Amino acid sequence: MQTHRILTINPEIHATNVCVFDDDVCIFEKSIHHHPSELRQFANFHEQAAFRENEIYDHLDYEGLNVSKLHAVCGRGGLLHPIEGGTYYINEAMIADLEADVFGKHVSNLGGILAFAIGKGLHVPSFVVDPVVVDELEPVARISGFPELPRKSIFHALNQKAVARMAAADRKATYENLNMIVAHMGYGITIGAHRNGKVIDVNNGLNGEGPFSMTRAGTVPIGDLLKWCLEKGYGISEISSKLFSRGGMQAYLQTDDIADAERKIDQGDQLSETVYHGLAYQISKEIGAMGSVLNGQVDVIVLTGMLAYRKKLTELISKSVCWISDTLVYPGDYIMPALAAGALRVLRKQEEAKHYESIE
Repeated sequence: MQTHRILTINPEIHATNVCVFDDDVCIFEKSIHHHPSELRQFANFHEQAAFRENEIYDHLDYEGLNVSKLHAVCGRGGLLHPIEGGTYYINEAMIADLEADVFGKHVSNLGGILAFAIGKGLHVPSFVVDPVVVDELEPVARISGFPELPRKSIFHALNQKAVARMAAADRKATYENLNMIVAHMGYGITIGAHRNGKVIDVNNGLNGEGPFSMTRAGTVPIGDLLKWCLEKGYGISEISSKLFSRGGMQAYLQTDDIADAERKIDQGDQLSETVYHGLAYQISKEIGAMGSVLNGQVDVIVLTGMLAYRKKLTELISKSVCWISDTLVYPGDYIMPALAAGALRVLRKQEEAKHYESIE
């Protein structure tokens, strides 16, 4: 069987992460750091594309990796309009939306832009896989109680679907034939109900739904929040910072490091223990809610993300939700392998790549 060489790209604010895979084996991994002074000359993220592209080429060349041997390039998907899950060809329509920040400004938009530029230069296909805007919600899941503000699907789609496939394989099954609840637990927490390969409901952690996290407040009492904002005279920037950057465990314990919280618990700090258990409690409660979405027919619960490394936390959650199903733990994220796997399924003709179309 032919070996396929794939370059994967995951841009961050001050770094461009790249890997080269031969099929599913990573043969090169590098986080290319960019000094803030190098990036200040650019007015926005997409203007950094040529600079970051040259950096990628320079590092691959330095390591002796011949780019002419690449069969595909795959970038982390950015903010696009809602689309179903899968692997997508990067086309001019997608690039137009990413460069214009039509659906929001985010460094991940560079993932598709960089992959397209490199792929085009090498005459190989470029892809994105399961971007954060994957939307497979059922109509009933969109009802919010406030018609002007329907519920939206924005979540850790790439990692959730990647670990769901891994868990299915470990159970000698396929993702498309199982019902799962997947909890991605990082600085943002999203918990999805996966039914036969589709995420039919998930909390929008980006915009404040669901459990609190290390820095995000999660769902808060809306009436009290409105009153508090009026009393404080806070504008959108102040309250956004309070909810999304300085909320959650950070607001209670003045740390966004869960290891610090565990050390305080070991030292007998009661508040730290209560907040820590509150985190496990809220995650477990959301998992329980997704169990009802799947009518109690849950084959497995999967815990993933940065916080899944914390054994104390995963044990608390597993104990709370064991009545629903077995729990499997896949710590960390699988962004780069998931990107390579999505491209590889297309290259091996195991699935067809989808085509992105702009919306008016």
